[in-house]
Amino acid sequence: MCGIVGYIGSDYAKEKVIDGLRRLEYRGYDSAGIAMPVSGAIQITKAVGELKNLEAKISDPAFDAPVAIGHTRWATHGKPTELNAHPHGNMDNSIAIVHNGIIENYQELREWLAEEYGIKFKSETDSEVIAHLIGLYYDGDLLDAVNKAVEEMRGAYAVAAMAAAEPDKIVAVRKDAPLVVGAGNGFNMIASDVPALLKYTRDVYFIENNETVVLTKDSVVIYDENGNEVQRDIQAVEWKADAADKAEYDHFMLKEIHEQPKVIQETLLNRLNPDDSIKLDDISMTKEDIDNFNKIYIIACGTAYHAGLVGKMVIEKMTKIPVEIDVASEFRYRDTFIDDKTLFIAISQSGETLDTLAALRDAKDRGARILSVVNAVGSSIARESHDVFYTLAGPEVAVASTKAYTTQLICMYLIGLYMGSTKGTIDKEYYDFMLKELKDLPGKVDRILLSEEKYKKLAERYHFNDHVFFIGRGLDSGVSYEGSLKLKEISYIHSFAIAAGELKHGTIALMDKDSLVVALATQDRLYEKMVSNIVEVQARGAHIIGLAKEGKTEIEKTSDEVIYIPQCADEVAPVLAVIPLQIFAYYVALEKGCNIDKPKNLAKSVTVE
Repeated sequence: MCGIVGYIGSDYAKEKVIDGLRRLEYRGYDSAGIAMPVSGAIQITKAVGELKNLEAKISDPAFDAPVAIGHTRWATHGKPTELNAHPHGNMDNSIAIVHNGIIENYQELREWLAEEYGIKFKSETDSEVIAHLIGLYYDGDLLDAVNKAVEEMRGAYAVAAMAAAEPDKIVAVRKDAPLVVGAGNGFNMIASDVPALLKYTRDVYFIENNETVVLTKDSVVIYDENGNEVQRDIQAVEWKADAADKAEYDHFMLKEIHEQPKVIQETLLNRLNPDDSIKLDDISMTKEDIDNFNKIYIIACGTAYHAGLVGKMVIEKMTKIPVEIDVASEFRYRDTFIDDKTLFIAISQSGETLDTLAALRDAKDRGARILSVVNAVGSSIARESHDVFYTLAGPEVAVASTKAYTTQLICMYLIGLYMGSTKGTIDKEYYDFMLKELKDLPGKVDRILLSEEKYKKLAERYHFNDHVFFIGRGLDSGVSYEGSLKLKEISYIHSFAIAAGELKHGTIALMDKDSLVVALATQDRLYEKMVSNIVEVQARGAHIIGLAKEGKTEIEKTSDEVIYIPQCADEVAPVLAVIPLQIFAYYVALEKGCNIDKPKNLAKSVTVE
């Protein structure tokens, strides 16, 4: 879960690599480093902490070259120290590499290299073995040495390598970790993710699994795992370079919260024909296809999993097909019933979540039809799926997801409505009603954002609480999990979500006068039952923030504070209910002085198991 950037061209590389790393800091931010050939040798410079610490070390204008590779790290093997930071070199630094992923057999490789060749290691990382392997096999041909090193490695990796003896070349290879090449005029770049390239080019090659690529300033040559040259068309990325800037906002998270009305509208309206029928991009799913499905699996991790919790209930209601949902890391080890009558829906913001990707491959091997919902165009999950339905959220930089989640919800509604109307399990009246509810969401989200000052005051009042509980019923239960995750991710407060009906089965034992309970009550048919659950925790002395639709004022009798969302259908309430929870989490973290966009121990794209 690290960021890789490389540049080779006619200009100096340092500024471009550092700028690219800055745009990838959401992928890792406990240390950073850069390597470049200087006076016939490779100069490696590293620093712990924020990227500015590295910049200070390389501020000398004389320290530059027309080729460089850089890295921003999120520690997996070894503590965040300067020695463990990337790039890593072999013993004489004639080879330098940067690596994203995990080398599973690094320990045995490390022992073999030490015992057989007397190699001394400087770091605790798995990545350092890659540099020594390439150095061991290097005889003047970097591509050949990289290929031989890869034969020894097991695991997931995106690696970029350079050799002091070949300063006009970068060689990179990928397996189960993202890698993209940016093509320019007189230069080429490589990166873990598209935002690193947008300032310089929007023409990209997405490198596939088990492919190797050789970059010079004038050429990009891609090879498959058998060494055959691959011909691939350039793809144009439509994201704008300034989409990954904070603009006038203090944090990316706040900017992305405020972008939600726009991205919800774009994700929805771009999928509607003039007659309001739904087009699922280029997906062809006929009535016969849908009738063939006897089960649907939704698989995801983290925030995407919470979108799937809502999606399960919505799609089941609209299609009358059983839907199961599981976290990808657990799904892979279950004895699941998957065959050619299964629709497998994978949800991932980055499209690179390794657990989700592995589950997808397993389901695909067993005959399931794969439909992925992703935000990153050309990502691994997108490329390995039969069908792709893109959220149109644009770049999401803050580690804590906001706009990606709400656009994933919109995709769930569109998939459910499309399948239900095609299958005939929902009638035109319900279809038209739901479509109107969806079209009204951007304006209603705007109304909620106008109340931002209220959520800020709630944060000022309650940011001292050490334990916060989120409760809800039905669709509110899934939103509770997301609200809880947002708070714990960025404020480090212990937060716990549970279906409200389960409180009396153990969790209510934790409730006392020091507890804060956020109680969601947006589901009309469950409102009275939810109020009863609030009374239960009120009786234990807990402080309660209630969240309900406008007009449901009875909740004020049992809550210390109440947040109201605009009136809406129960089905779409999750989109509106989550917005106040996102803003509340943001201001709690602000009150506590936390690093909101880059919370400790977390990374945006989880490309390791």
